[in-house]
Amino acid sequence: MGCTTGCRGISAPAPGAPPPPSSSLTLGSAEFFFLSHILTPLSGCNCSRSILEPADIGSKWLQANDLQKEVYQHLAYYVPKIYCRGPNPAPQREDLLAQHVLLGPMEWYLCGEDPAFGFPKLEQANKPSHLCGRVFKVGEPTYSCRDCAVDPTCVLCMECFLGSIHREHRYRMTTSGGGGFCDCGDTEAWKEGPYCQKHELNTSETAEEEDPLVHLPEDMVVRAYNIFAITFKYAVDILTWEKENELPGLEMIEKSDTYYCMLFNDEVHTYEQVIYTLQKAVNCTQKEAIGFATTVDRDGRRSVRYGDFQYCDQAKSVIVRNTSRQTKPLKVQVMHSSIVAHQSFGLKLLTWLGSVIGYSDGLRRILCQVGLQEGPDGENSSLVDKLMLYDSKLWKGARNVYHQLFMSSLLMDLKYKKLFAIRFARNYRQLQRDYMEDDHERAVSVAALSVQLFTVPTLARMLITEENLMTTIIKTFMDHLRHRDIQGRFQFERYTALQAFKFRRVQSLIVDLKYVLISKPTEWSDDLRHKFLEGFDAFLELLKCMQGMDPITRQVGQHIEMEPEWEAAFTLQMKLTLVISMMQDWCALDEKVLIEAYKKCLTVLMQCHSGFTDGEQPIVLSMCGHSVETIRYCVSQEKVSIHLPVSRLLAGLHVLLSKTEVAYKFPELLPLSELSPPMLIEHPLRCLVLCAQVHAGMWRRNGFSLVNQIYYYHNVKCRREMFDKDIVMLQTGVSMMDPNHFLMIMLSRFELYQIFSTPDYGKRFSTENTNKDVVQQNNTLIEEMLYLIIMIVGERFSPGIGQVNATDEIKREIIHQLSIRPMAHSELVKALPEDENRETGMESVIEEVACFKKPGLTGRGLYELKPECARNFNLYFYHFSRAEQSKAEEAQRKLKRQNREDTALPPPALPPFCPLFASLVNILQSDVMLCIMGTILQWAVEHNGYAWSESMLQRVLHLLGMALQEEKQHLENLSEENVVTFTFTQKISRPGEAPNNSPSILAMLETLQNAPHLEVHKDMIRWILKTFNTIKKLRESSSTSPVAETEGNIMEESSRDKDKAERKRKAEIARLRREKIMAQMSEMQRHFINENKELFQQTLEELDTSTSGVHENSPVISDAKLTALGPEQTRVAEHRQVVMCILCQEEQEVKVDSRAMVLAAFIQRSTVLSKNRNKTTPDPEKYDPLFMHPDLSCGTHTGSCGHIMHAHCWQRYFDAVQAKEQRRQQRLRVHTSYDVENGEFLCPLCECLSNTVIPLLPPPRVLFNRSVCFLNVLNKCNSGNSEKMDQLQLPEGFRPDFKPKNPYSESIKEMLTTFGTATYKVGLKVHPNEEDPRVPIMCWGSCAYTIQTIERILADEDKPLFGHLPCRQDDCLTSLTRFAAAHWTVSSLPAVQAHFCTLLASLVPNEKNGNLPCILDIDMFHLLVSLVLSFPAIHCQDFSGVSLGTGDLHLFHLVTMAHIIQILLTSSTEENGMDQENTNSEEEVAVLTLYKFLCQCTGSALKEISSGWHLWRNLKAGIMPFLRCSALFFHYLNGVPAPSEIQVNGTNQFEHLCSYLSLPNNLTCLFQENSEILNTLIESWCSNSEVKRYLEGKRRAISYARESNKLIDLPDDYSCLINQASNFSCPKSGGDKSRAPTLCLVCGTMLCSQSYCCQTELEGEDVGACTAHTYTCGSGVGIFLRVRECQVLFLAGKTKGCFYPPPYLDDYGETDQGLRRGNPLHLCKERFKKIQKLWQQHSITEEIGHAQEANQTLVGIDWQHL
Repeated sequence: MGCTTGCRGISAPAPGAPPPPSSSLTLGSAEFFFLSHILTPLSGCNCSRSILEPADIGSKWLQANDLQKEVYQHLAYYVPKIYCRGPNPAPQREDLLAQHVLLGPMEWYLCGEDPAFGFPKLEQANKPSHLCGRVFKVGEPTYSCRDCAVDPTCVLCMECFLGSIHREHRYRMTTSGGGGFCDCGDTEAWKEGPYCQKHELNTSETAEEEDPLVHLPEDMVVRAYNIFAITFKYAVDILTWEKENELPGLEMIEKSDTYYCMLFNDEVHTYEQVIYTLQKAVNCTQKEAIGFATTVDRDGRRSVRYGDFQYCDQAKSVIVRNTSRQTKPLKVQVMHSSIVAHQSFGLKLLTWLGSVIGYSDGLRRILCQVGLQEGPDGENSSLVDKLMLYDSKLWKGARNVYHQLFMSSLLMDLKYKKLFAIRFARNYRQLQRDYMEDDHERAVSVAALSVQLFTVPTLARMLITEENLMTTIIKTFMDHLRHRDIQGRFQFERYTALQAFKFRRVQSLIVDLKYVLISKPTEWSDDLRHKFLEGFDAFLELLKCMQGMDPITRQVGQHIEMEPEWEAAFTLQMKLTLVISMMQDWCALDEKVLIEAYKKCLTVLMQCHSGFTDGEQPIVLSMCGHSVETIRYCVSQEKVSIHLPVSRLLAGLHVLLSKTEVAYKFPELLPLSELSPPMLIEHPLRCLVLCAQVHAGMWRRNGFSLVNQIYYYHNVKCRREMFDKDIVMLQTGVSMMDPNHFLMIMLSRFELYQIFSTPDYGKRFSTENTNKDVVQQNNTLIEEMLYLIIMIVGERFSPGIGQVNATDEIKREIIHQLSIRPMAHSELVKALPEDENRETGMESVIEEVACFKKPGLTGRGLYELKPECARNFNLYFYHFSRAEQSKAEEAQRKLKRQNREDTALPPPALPPFCPLFASLVNILQSDVMLCIMGTILQWAVEHNGYAWSESMLQRVLHLLGMALQEEKQHLENLSEENVVTFTFTQKISRPGEAPNNSPSILAMLETLQNAPHLEVHKDMIRWILKTFNTIKKLRESSSTSPVAETEGNIMEESSRDKDKAERKRKAEIARLRREKIMAQMSEMQRHFINENKELFQQTLEELDTSTSGVHENSPVISDAKLTALGPEQTRVAEHRQVVMCILCQEEQEVKVDSRAMVLAAFIQRSTVLSKNRNKTTPDPEKYDPLFMHPDLSCGTHTGSCGHIMHAHCWQRYFDAVQAKEQRRQQRLRVHTSYDVENGEFLCPLCECLSNTVIPLLPPPRVLFNRSVCFLNVLNKCNSGNSEKMDQLQLPEGFRPDFKPKNPYSESIKEMLTTFGTATYKVGLKVHPNEEDPRVPIMCWGSCAYTIQTIERILADEDKPLFGHLPCRQDDCLTSLTRFAAAHWTVSSLPAVQAHFCTLLASLVPNEKNGNLPCILDIDMFHLLVSLVLSFPAIHCQDFSGVSLGTGDLHLFHLVTMAHIIQILLTSSTEENGMDQENTNSEEEVAVLTLYKFLCQCTGSALKEISSGWHLWRNLKAGIMPFLRCSALFFHYLNGVPAPSEIQVNGTNQFEHLCSYLSLPNNLTCLFQENSEILNTLIESWCSNSEVKRYLEGKRRAISYARESNKLIDLPDDYSCLINQASNFSCPKSGGDKSRAPTLCLVCGTMLCSQSYCCQTELEGEDVGACTAHTYTCGSGVGIFLRVRECQVLFLAGKTKGCFYPPPYLDDYGETDQGLRRGNPLHLCKERFKKIQKLWQQHSITEEIGHAQEANQTLVGIDWQHL
């Protein structure tokens, strides 16, 4: 419930509008009655009436001598009569009465007249404030400008932001945690643009500091003082009152004996614990307990029982007993009802004061004076102090109210803000102490007000100088960390939950320190210098306690038993990182301060090192003629610590001396001569050696704690003040030492001194030492040491070390990050260190080094490195982790190969060092360094005798390259008089000394260039030799002396050419070999095919026939007209359909009498096409689904992944899944992503969620024809119409032994029943019952609905009807239609026949069927499918010789005509002024005639329309979806391929459809053919009472064509949604702000998700608002946007759900789930369309299934509570 760190502020409820003045109050009759009976006037009141009038009391007070006594008497009498009159509070009534009886008189007294006139007068006289001061509600959007805000806590509300200049800048958007206020108008918060347009008007020219009291009349000032002093004191006294039985000066005349048992909030107990305890203690229901718990959580306290003392006390003891087991018990108090009453009114008074001062700045000033006036008891006795110091004892609601009052009074008056800040700073220690003990979050603690005061630059400086605030904060912090070891360093206990809780509280002090330091001073006064340095002293004390804490010793022999505590120390380091950086920034701003700070820091470091030589005896190291004295110390044996903040701070200050040039201006003031470089480098060097040894695997037995420490040491969050500063410290030390001495000390610390100082030690070592581990460790240590030298010399990109500026440093970081791989903006930001304003400085330079690539439908935008920046790549960049380094190396080499360059990765050219560090380059040419490099090269040349590694050599080559680059730069920048002191080339050309005569480094390189085992490094060696020659040429040109070194050059050239030729030859040989192999392979292949000809022949034939569809290569004569139904139906040759089972891999042909093959399918209820989501679902047991209403409010959709199995294989698989589920022990029952009890399983191949299977069938219509063909012969009726598929049948008596009833095999019949029952079960939400007559209806309905959804999707995407369906949908529709056509064979025949009769009767009325739906209430496509599919059931009883085809055609024509009438009746044709072509074609004339006839039938209730053109256009548009669906249906039913014209989007789609469906192009011809019958039908349709009601405007009807449903429109800017959500309050808990407002994307309803208040009961379970909503709106499936988290939520049923990326992206093409980054977000239309498509395709459940399978954590979430 806490606030985001974003906004300056504390959590507080939004301020109410000022209460309406009392005279305008209208009392309801009940309240009036209450008033007249209970509130009789006080004795001594001279009112003649019995009802109190505020005016009378107000005027009586005006004359009173002792006003306080009068007011107190009045309150003592009336408050208990109004408040707390029973067990349950009645806030509306209490507020109404309090306003009338208690506040009304005060308002009269204050104004001296009717407040209805007094307050508006005040408002007019008042100057509107230029401060906005709007207090944020929970979840409200807040904006901070990244360019202009002084610090990230400066925020604007939405209104001010939209009217400010900052909306054009880079800004950050967050949601407020409540509390905090808008900083618009505060000139100290913004570098520019402090006012929005609205507040700019209020900044008039008048003097800023004028006293607001001059605007008030004098008598009013006096009255305001009086009444404010009395009321404020009353409220403070009663709130801080601690006795439970008496009252401060409010003794009642009659004292009732009622008490409350009051339960208080804490942060320890959970909702569940409180609910459970309350149910036990006060015998309430769970719902009531939830209500209590919610109120306690919101307001901080709630009475849970009302009655006499004993009754309440008993409840108290039960609660305490029940909650004291694990933790401290819940806080419960038994309080007298009149105390509770006065406290309630006290809070009401504070709120009232807050609203009254809103009328005038003068009143605000008076209230501030009253609040801060010292009381009689001296220090801390003012009302404000009392409240602050009592804060931790108050409950949440009271705290919120008075914090709110402070914000609207003290913080809005600049003069008193300053005085309040001083009081706050003086009480700071005590307030923090209370906060540590408090069990409430920081957001509701008065300590959180620090953000409002300390971030104001002028206040912060004043508090540092006058109240010594810095020292206070740091000392308070030290007070709370008391555990120290013998040396006085911090020692942390094991990290328990309580420890962590306390430690988190202590960290808030560091945040306060950060606030104080966040804005840097521009000018320094002596006071400020003095006090800052005093604070700096305290800070050094803190760091001194951290220097060397958590020391560790290497475990040898056995593994460490207990991981030591390390997290606390690193948490502390992380929190302090920014503070340390800010301290350095402050020091850098003033030379005097910097010099003093440097001295102080050095002194403290000396103290830390005073025990430096204890027990560490000195030794002398000598090498290459140099010797140095150091101490004997072994990192792998002694204690070593990773925490060295004092050394690191000194390193930072040393760099600042160089950066600010203080070191060169005032060298005499600095103690540089006293520095002992070996002492400075000792500890950082130990730390770096520790890292090297850990990488070498020497500390494995120290467990994970050490690995974690090393990780964080290098991690971007800490490295700036840890690893980076250690490198700087080494650079500092080395720059003041002889490099040879440094290198010897370093060899000694790395424990490598022996290897390099003893000739041939390496050879002996590798032969004597068979222990591989030791050899490996040494190699790694040598590599690490060389890496460290590369870093010391090469890392000069910090301003002050090298001659660079800050942007160069960031550029270099970005270049190296992007050289690993292209990265998204957020990844880059994470990889760069942030400053105190949460900025990385990346945006300013990214354009120079990278190009941005926009994202597609998924993924995110990426930055790619510009090719020209690759030359700045340094393979040994010091912030690379090992993994990153190898990735970067691979990526860069690959890039070079692509560009046909050699793959050397030479060191980049480096900027020069600053003078203070200039001597660092000499390491490279020092004798010891040359010795080390020579030794390693020697090992590489004689590579068999030594233990060495390639990466060691690679590092040496890199160092050689660095030295050559350095010399080259020296020569290029040479001025006349300078002598080049850097003579590396000469040194590497000299061979070794006499005794062992080792060759020169240069000679060894030339040897290695041709070594076969170093192929990889050839390019690099060649680059080094080339650079060497370039430098020699430069030297020659600069010096005149000729040098006889040319032959080396020539030799190198020729060797290069040789090398090239050799490479070419090898490449040629490889090419010829490849070609030969390819030729051999193709020959073998040909031979094999010839051998096995017959085998291949068969395969090829099968390939031709086994296409799973029927129409892919159907032998249809292309020029013939294709017709899908009727006597003219095109004949299609039958196709064998051979399919393979995915489970047993057997192939099988789909036949009527063979074993059934099935498709995995998923049936779900759907409202995607619904035009009426509010329809309540009728009782499923009694509901008759025969007719589908055209609003399609809920359909049944079938989808499939298209994978085929044998029915028996599937049955086995499903049984196994079920058995596995049951084997899982009950207690371990995790939700899987599928629900076996509901028949769900995952497709064995693609893991797609399925809940049934559809049988694969041959085309059923052909079948019914074939089963009677020999009867045709019998009857000699075969009159040549065989292609019309005449299916003649004989009367019952003619076929004694022949039953053509059911041609299907048992296995297929079983599957028909299975799928039919599943459709019925899911579609109606009932238990399966295969006998139910509604089963066939549901099957036909599912077929119709699925076709309709697919037609809609194709239409919305502007795709043609055929040829664009994915094969899984195509297979699904084929199977589904054939199944629906065959299902009647397994259902009860009489039932199906009855269905047909009823369906037909709805169009052709007969006497028997009454009360059928009228023509307006039937979806014609559903009707058509049901009629056509149930017709064969009638037909098998019939022997009149009518073919099925003819029947289909007649039914289709009839339904089409009914649909035309439907369209004409409901078409709201406006004769708008569109350019109509007056063609008067026959269609138009005909349709006009029909319309006129309709007008006659309906008794001219229809509108007169004269334009046939409009009518015809409307009719065509309206009937198009129906025709498209019918074409799909008959295509899948009869298998007639679609004509090519419908397979593309062209003109005349309408005509082609009509011809395919054997309809006339002029649809009205249908009416003319059978005009007599039809006229009677039309008359009967129109005479229906419902149609009449519709035409009279008494009811509505669906009009055609139905609009496609889409998800709701979302605003482009995400903050509009946040704003909308922040105004949304929970519908159930009386205006309370919802914590997780969630938007339904289907219907646009805002819901209060994930909270107890909005849980409802669904099918016997408590479910959250979203789950409940899915059942009403989406029939169990829902798509929501969680507004605060910015993530999309998919729900399906109660147990399934997943999160999905939102359609909102920032400018970098990334989503921001959880709104962590705060970049402005805008709607990405393509991604939103993608979500919409998932919904339209019914893929939400499938998407959830895949997500839950991929991510097991999703399964554990209680989705039903969302």
